[in-house]
Amino acid sequence: MAELNTGGGGKKGGGKVRSKKQNSKVDLTAMVDLAFLLITFFMLTTTLSKPQSMNLGLPDKADKPEDNKDIKVDENRTMTILLGENGKLISYMGMITAPLSSPKDFAYGKEGIRKELLSRRKSVLEYSAAQGKPKNGIIVIIKPSKKATYRNLVDILDEMAIVDVPTYAIVNEFSPEEQKLLAVK
Repeated sequence: MAELNTGGGGKKGGGKVRSKKQNSKVDLTAMVDLAFLLITFFMLTTTLSKPQSMNLGLPDKADKPEDNKDIKVDENRTMTILLGENGKLISYMGMITAPLSSPKDFAYGKEGIRKELLSRRKSVLEYSAAQGKPKNGIIVIIKPSKKATYRNLVDILDEMAIVDVPTYAIVNEFSPEEQKLLAVK
């Protein structure tokens, strides 16, 4: 009998020739090493870059209204800074009813309120030294209005730190005269 050719290309058995497929494996060792390096890098950089903050001491809340006592301070050492809307900044020395220096508008920054704070701080230290209390420095009362921005408050607190004002307070009570000062455009 004759053998039938089934188109197998002249090969016996009539099967197609197939190439052997090799199993391809990817070595991920380098990728794992890179991942651990990145993780350690980001862990170190986040722990080394802590946000800087300024300590702000706040008084304890009084339990009873009779615990709040008025403290008498020397008006020659007291400077009041009013913060208004649109970056408005007004400062005066003494009491508003009889200020030692008339209220003036200032700008934020080196040539504005910082220059005024430095000169007032120097004059208060000279005044305190003449009174026999050379360690008594300037007292600054910061009064932000409801229309003042948080940025303005932070900026004035930064100025307190730069000028090294020893005693300052944030007060949200305004006298009618101070409200009139802030209302003037």
